[in-house]
Amino acid sequence: MAIIIRKPTKREMNEASSWPIWEKEASSFAWSYGEKETCLVLEGEVLLKAGEEEVSFKGGDYVIFPAGLACTWNIRKAVRKHYKFG
Repeated sequence: MAIIIRKPTKREMNEASSWPIWEKEASSFAWSYGEKETCLVLEGEVLLKAGEEEVSFKGGDYVIFPAGLACTWNIRKAVRKHYKFG
């Protein structure tokens, strides 16, 4: 189950700008994805742990979380992101 982290295309940036925004202060919490989530991280820094896998992402990254993913979010710098489920 791979988490995709990359820089967005211009088209993806334009599309994401119409999605809702989610914000969260520095914290740590468990989360599981019932469906795929795509997000464009506007600000912040996150270390995400899923089983033995650890990935990090930050402002400017385009991230895709697969359905069924169970993970722990460790937000190191407050996060602000556009997101879309499905």
